[in-house]
Amino acid sequence: MLGEARALAAIEAAGIPFTVTRHGPVRSLEEPAAARGVQPGDIVKSLVVRRADDDFLFVLVPGDRQFSWPKLRALLGTNRLSMPDAAVAKAVTGYERGTITPFGSTRAWPVVADATVAGRTVSLGGGAHGVALTVNGDDVVRALDAQVADISD
Repeated sequence: MLGEARALAAIEAAGIPFTVTRHGPVRSLEEPAAARGVQPGDIVKSLVVRRADDDFLFVLVPGDRQFSWPKLRALLGTNRLSMPDAAVAKAVTGYERGTITPFGSTRAWPVVADATVAGRTVSLGGGAHGVALTVNGDDVVRALDAQVADISD
């Protein structure tokens, strides 16, 4: 199943309201925000972080913020975290970088959402380039059983 179809099937199965937006290539945070009808800070990056061999998690952080390695390490109680390369990220999620979403990942890795994701409308990757899922952040947290914490600067 293609990435977009997998992401859409997963978010539909979660039973939460969402809107799909499709747009062309973008070069800045402002361009996809305008296309999706949200503010730049409402675009949420879905990052894949490696804790150990064959142990990954998704980290959800608004596009106008950077996730904090020290905060994430403290939250998880570990000193060793890293970002996998593009090939590994695709192998463990089924999605290419720039399209990654926890919805429909080939494995259901744990999710840590920055505290700023809750309580607002957010727009996540939709499994393919130029495809976005706009949803309520609280629904995302609930549907993915995400741990919510201050993990960004």
